[in-house]
Amino acid sequence: MSDEGLSAFGNDPWWIILIKAGAITVFLLLITIFNIWFERRVVARMQHRVGPNVHGKFGLLQSLADGIKLSLKETIRPKNIDTVVYVLAPVIAAAMAFTAFSVIPLGPEVSIFGHRTPLQLTDLPVGVLLILAAASLGIYGIVLGGWASGSTYPLLGGLRSSAQMISYEVAMGLALVAVFLYAGSMSTSQIVEAQAGGSQATILGVTVDLPSWYVVVLLPSFLIYMIAMVGETNRAPFDLPEAEGELVAGFLTEYSSMKYLLFFLAEYVNMVTVSALATTMFFGGWRAPWPLSLWEGANQGWWPLLWFLGKVMAFMFLFIWLRGTLPRMRYDQFMKLGWKLLIPLALVWTVFVATARATLSAGYQRQFFYAIAGLVVLVLLGSFVYDWIAAKREEEQAGEDEEADQPAFDPFAGGYPVPPMPGQKVPGFEPATVSVTAGAGAPGDESAPTGDGRGQSATSREEHGDG
Repeated sequence: MSDEGLSAFGNDPWWIILIKAGAITVFLLLITIFNIWFERRVVARMQHRVGPNVHGKFGLLQSLADGIKLSLKETIRPKNIDTVVYVLAPVIAAAMAFTAFSVIPLGPEVSIFGHRTPLQLTDLPVGVLLILAAASLGIYGIVLGGWASGSTYPLLGGLRSSAQMISYEVAMGLALVAVFLYAGSMSTSQIVEAQAGGSQATILGVTVDLPSWYVVVLLPSFLIYMIAMVGETNRAPFDLPEAEGELVAGFLTEYSSMKYLLFFLAEYVNMVTVSALATTMFFGGWRAPWPLSLWEGANQGWWPLLWFLGKVMAFMFLFIWLRGTLPRMRYDQFMKLGWKLLIPLALVWTVFVATARATLSAGYQRQFFYAIAGLVVLVLLGSFVYDWIAAKREEEQAGEDEEADQPAFDPFAGGYPVPPMPGQKVPGFEPATVSVTAGAGAPGDESAPTGDGRGQSATSREEHGDG
């Protein structure tokens, strides 16, 4: 792997580095405030509500007012906490969220006070691994916060978060391996550069260059990453570490004031980070989409920052859309999705992409590659069908065993009659059959009046106790 593309980094003076770091911090704070307002407005629109509309134009200052109110609230600390870890946990979560954004490319080289520098704080030959490592360390803040609270529900939320991170970060990492194989690098800036060249197409007699975004050639990787990034950020429908219906507020239960605000900030910054990583890995990063790319200056100067923000906000809308439409999953369903579906699919797809790159580069015909791909798909579909049939058989067998082991129901076991539960049968009891006798009317006429002259059939009187 060549480091020639990284020569632009590490040469900036200290004041440029401070400007970049400060700009990223301010950007993440401002976009968090905006995203909270954006989420409220979008969800309100989905639910036919108004949403925030009082503080500022369209309620734009509502998030700022909430942040000020929350930071000025009284700090409440339970007695049985581990004080040091309790205080450090939200700091760790927030610090790692900001650190992960340091290698995200926001644009090409620009001029800042006469100094040429890329719109990126820094980059590494393994820049994507830095993002994954920072996200993993950020989970420690949630886990330690739940453990240090000295309460049952926060502890359960922290344990859920650790299991969630392990399950979905494996799938996320495997989904990105295919991108590394195609780009030949794990540097974020070089991955964006690898998506610069594209295929040519003739539109209305004009030959244009189309971008070669990896979302097209690596669509399964993108879909796996998209599901894993929602699970990684603890967002609905995967917000099980803070499920208020089961765990009060999960790992956040014993936190208030500024510490609660730091956890809240870390969650929204992580959402922006995984959205920016998806943009970088699959959607060409800061490069302009077609047809804007036809403009010669679209990928120069400060304009690419606008395209980058547009792509990130599209992913933020996806997060909000999922929260407003999908119900929370059960924990066993959530873990089964990660371990039994996403990880096997990511493994098979990674092997598939590696094999394709090796066979095509070795000069094999595409027909040979397509035959191997079809065989792999058939084997994979066969395994899913087999698992489905086996699960059905196990479910039927479990139902039969449960019915065989169920003791006889005694309605008078407690001294007074109790109706049976669904599926229970009272021994020696058979439902009574009601016979209908024709009255004075025509033979077989069940609605004919009976001899009592009230016009009520025998069946009706028997049902109401009049027989």
